[in-house]
Amino acid sequence: MSLPSLPDFPWDSLATETATARSHPDGVVDLSVGTPVDPVPAVVATALQNAWNSPGYPQTHGTPALRHAVVDALGRRYGATGVEPDAVLPTIGSKELVAWLPTLLGLRGATVAIPSLAYPTYEVGALLAGAHPVRVPDDGSLPPDTRLVWLNSPSNPTGRVLSAEALAARVAEARSLGAVVASDECYLGLPGPGSDPVSVLDPRVHGGTPEGLLAVHSLSKTSQLAGYRAAFVAGDPALVTGLLAVRKHAGMIVPRPVQDAMTAALSDDLHVAETRQRYDARRALLRPALEQAGFTLDHSEAGLYLWATRGEPCRTTVAWFAERGILVAPGEFYGPDGGQHVRIALTASDERIEAGAARVGAA
Repeated sequence: MSLPSLPDFPWDSLATETATARSHPDGVVDLSVGTPVDPVPAVVATALQNAWNSPGYPQTHGTPALRHAVVDALGRRYGATGVEPDAVLPTIGSKELVAWLPTLLGLRGATVAIPSLAYPTYEVGALLAGAHPVRVPDDGSLPPDTRLVWLNSPSNPTGRVLSAEALAARVAEARSLGAVVASDECYLGLPGPGSDPVSVLDPRVHGGTPEGLLAVHSLSKTSQLAGYRAAFVAGDPALVTGLLAVRKHAGMIVPRPVQDAMTAALSDDLHVAETRQRYDARRALLRPALEQAGFTLDHSEAGLYLWATRGEPCRTTVAWFAERGILVAPGEFYGPDGGQHVRIALTASDERIEAGAARVGAA
């Protein structure tokens, strides 16, 4: 018996650049990993504290209050329709669901289509399941043996937003093949100025039914809950029922205090608007500094990342930033098409973003 052959964990390859950046006399500006640094909203923290005395096993399916809060939030925030509370399932962060979905769906030997530039865990999840990941451009055709299609809009790493028409076309193509569509919508609540990201559960996309569709949402980005491991999947009732049955056996359960915290976060839109404004301001500060330093920013209109290039190997660009005390992620982490780009996260404090912009501007 042997374990699946997986790629090396990409962040382990940045040891040299990390050491260089951390040696900067005015401290490092870490724009590499998209981990939130802003405080947890008070309404969420209060809900977590109030649920501390939870000695019993939590419900794998989530509390009814949580599932109704998900349905209400999807409709109120994103115009998503056709989702029933029973077709909602909390998950232990979205990365866990992404990594194990092909396994939970029993896709050994099947083809899993992922974007040409993609969050690395889409590929890892397929490999863990013994499936075959295939990179497909947003405007490319799906292989005929595809059984799972990953969508991601706004995109990690590029910040690209796909239109409702583009998403609907991909859903129709996947349905014609009998493939499940999983839409990673972690950044949907951070649209950026002038962009209009759409959920796969929007009627303009699904055509009146969520059949064959799963929308994956995380509260890590919109609510600063990365440390809570708070996420959920919603969509096709039959698919969610199947996932629930397997997860019950496997003990994949979100702790009850976290479920209550999620309910509070999903019921409060004010902190989401504040988070959006915070990231918009950071983007507005950092983007022009990069452009003035000679970088081209592709897409980068939504989500938490700027996708930057100056037409050279990405590792050369990473080293350039490290010499200025700034850590960024090589585009090659996200696929071969990223070989001349770097991903720059907006998840640093206002003071660190200002420092990074000043250092880039002084180049």
